[in-house]
Amino acid sequence: MEFSLSSEQKLLVDTVRRFIRSELAPLEARIEAEGRLAPELARAIHEKSKSLGLYALNIPEEHGGGGLSAVDTMLVEEQFGHTTDILIRRAFGNVYEALLACRGEQVERWLRPCVRGERVCSIAITEPGAGSDAAGIATRAVKTARGWTLTGNKHFISDGEVSDFFIVSALTNEPGAQKEISLFLVDKGLPGFALGKDQPMMGLRGTSHLELFFDGVELGDECLLGPRGEGFKLALAVLGRVRLAQVGARAVGKASHVLELAAEQAAQRRQFGQPIADFQMVQQMLADSVIEINAARLMVLHAAWQIDQGADARDWISMVKVQAAETLGRVVDRAVQIYGGMGYCKELPIERYYRDARIYRIFDGTSEIHRGSIARSLRRHGAALFDVDR
Repeated sequence: MEFSLSSEQKLLVDTVRRFIRSELAPLEARIEAEGRLAPELARAIHEKSKSLGLYALNIPEEHGGGGLSAVDTMLVEEQFGHTTDILIRRAFGNVYEALLACRGEQVERWLRPCVRGERVCSIAITEPGAGSDAAGIATRAVKTARGWTLTGNKHFISDGEVSDFFIVSALTNEPGAQKEISLFLVDKGLPGFALGKDQPMMGLRGTSHLELFFDGVELGDECLLGPRGEGFKLALAVLGRVRLAQVGARAVGKASHVLELAAEQAAQRRQFGQPIADFQMVQQMLADSVIEINAARLMVLHAAWQIDQGADARDWISMVKVQAAETLGRVVDRAVQIYGGMGYCKELPIERYYRDARIYRIFDGTSEIHRGSIARSLRRHGAALFDVDR
């Protein structure tokens, strides 16, 4: 088993790391203060990132993306965790692999413009009555002679304010028939499609989280993404990659960044005539953080390796989701403690990291949901299912 990075991987990670430090990190305080990323800044960082070949790295080269493997993608996503959500979205793109299901005219209308950064896409699955339970949606698309009629609503749709189109999940079965879920490509601005309020959040400043309302929105047959009735399966496959990247790898990166700051603070802050890094209880907090971060990192990379091998990594992704999200929470909490009163002040970024970390245990399936999924797999298949060689 080879754990070392190739020269190409090292160069990729170093390039992304330097870009984040030089171009994105200086913008974080401004976004936190203003609550938004100015359009001219968004365009500037997009152009700089694209010029370095860092946009849409997860999409195959045949469509203009970076063509990275799952493992390489996670190495990059860990670096993404060193900055804020909105800057990641604008600089590196948020191109969902679900768009790879595009066929025919869909490719030029939705997929490739998104890969080029000309159009922005969001996934719209979550509803007021269907959060972690993606199968519990009520939004419905009814088949018509000209295509489909979409009715329902979604909420907590990240990037909804700036998105040009949405991947929307909807029921497509006839009344009384077995439930089936399909995905649709829905352009903003269609008659009957209305944007609701932007829900203010505890953290993630600058990223919009909108409500969407569909009142008899007419869609052509070309708006159906993938086969009819296969939407839930497609969504699960895509959400698995999203969980691994945007929760697992980014949580590891964010925790690593916070640990660096906490270790530096522990070395500089003095109490009772000595650095607090000399106190055993502080050393334990730092050591536990190192151990947990590295455990989560190896889990992320193993799950990514499984994906690259064509294996079913869903159970490992669930484990990663819980481990990485909760590791981040513990690491940031320890950092606040190490900083003391200053860690609770808005003057320093630790307070922001503390707020931003809390959502990781909730979005893309709560920790409780994933623990339940892991336990069910254990009961069905036994502990051998989780062996690293499977």
